Amino acid sequence: MSVANDDQIIPRAGVIGWPVAHSRSPKLHGFWLKQHGLVGRYDKLPVPPEDLAAFIADLPKEPGFRGVNVTIPHKIAVLPLMAQVDDAARRIGAVNTVVVQPDGSLHGSNTDAFGFIENLKADAPAGWKAANGPAVVLGAGGAARAVIVALLDAGVTELRLANRSIEKAEALAAEFGKAILPVAWDERAPALAGANLLVNTTSLGMADQPPLEIALNDLPPAALVNDIVYSPLVTDLLANAKARGNPVVDGLGMLLHQGRPGFEAWFGVAPAVTPALRDAVLAD
Repeated sequence: MSVANDDQIIPRAGVIGWPVAHSRSPKLHGFWLKQHGLVGRYDKLPVPPEDLAAFIADLPKEPGFRGVNVTIPHKIAVLPLMAQVDDAARRIGAVNTVVVQPDGSLHGSNTDAFGFIENLKADAPAGWKAANGPAVVLGAGGAARAVIVALLDAGVTELRLANRSIEKAEALAAEFGKAILPVAWDERAPALAGANLLVNTTSLGMADQPPLEIALNDLPPAALVNDIVYSPLVTDLLANAKARGNPVVDGLGMLLHQGRPGFEAWFGVAPAVTPALRDAVLAD
């Protein structure tokens, strides 16, 4: 890859994936660069799986390159290519942020759990806390792992994990401990009784995906409902929950907040998530 020329070496970062054209991360980081008057660039970097190891090995050799975000399908494959990884990345089993250290070594972190819990903190009603009661999480994939880590670290002592394949939920329970209670998919609605939080981490309800079907009758009125999907921004789950009076949090904030640590590491400024940022990232 070529990321700079001899005439001007500027701080750079980007997002790697395959494909990567859909990523909204350049809008996010581009907004912050402009807001803070920083000289820098953030680009989409399509990297096929067979080129991943070579790309990562070459990263420290590129003048001005500070690191990358990592998206599908590289989050798991990039982890063993790091010289160091943080605790969250190790527990989640995936890296989404790579920082080139001053000595040229690569540090991998996972900021998805941070982004998830910061999104809830920012938009939940006053007084709501994740530790106030049981959580129900739908799905047992990579996103669910990040949500589980975030909720356990936030003090949740009972997490009911419903998945279309209960074996995957059982595997996560075996890994993360007795706080995780596997729930059969056809028992997902009764599992809402007494819950403090409902989170959808599946692709169900996303644009061009099958709908998420779940009856909310047993969900307490004060329970917070979050869908990590942000296309559409208001999923049927959120619309149905809001219609019955539950507080809701959309999934865009998770994307925005997870970008904060990487931007600070690459460009030296701690950015904030604001309504103007949300509008810029959502704009076509």
